[in-house]
Amino acid sequence: MHPDFEWCAAQLKPNALSIAERHLSRQGFTTFCPKRREDQRRGGKFVKQTVPLFPGYIFVQFDAQAFAWRALNSTRGLSRLITDTKGRPAVMPGEFMSAMMARCTKDGLFTTPDSFAAGDKIRIVSGPFADTITRIEAADRQGRLEILLDIMGQAVRTHVPASAVEKINARVD
Repeated sequence: MHPDFEWCAAQLKPNALSIAERHLSRQGFTTFCPKRREDQRRGGKFVKQTVPLFPGYIFVQFDAQAFAWRALNSTRGLSRLITDTKGRPAVMPGEFMSAMMARCTKDGLFTTPDSFAAGDKIRIVSGPFADTITRIEAADRQGRLEILLDIMGQAVRTHVPASAVEKINARVD
């Protein structure tokens, strides 16, 4: 990583993350693709899998002012570099990238916040209720969260592990 270079986003071709990472690395670029763990249903069973946090995109670091960046568009695995309204590479805010990297492990695995509390608004990211938005009723020290789900018009109280949810925003009253 070079501290004076900017981070830009690039769109990937379908199923080409590893190809793009390999070819960008060969060209000397630093890349970043945060991932998260989720359960996916395969053959009636749930399997833990690592998937990109931003499917179809990768972050690439380079000097957007000095580099002939159009060459990135012809890199194997990349569809195009995301540009602004003037057709120049759209530079990601430094604070955003720093915060994103700080929340990732060495392997690029995005970590969830350590603490959840009653009233926090969450989205379930894995399991049979993936993408359901609800709020926490109670949280225990073992990382299990008590939530209410609306199932067929009935409020059902259930427990989910903290690793299966992500915090959406601040607390809800």
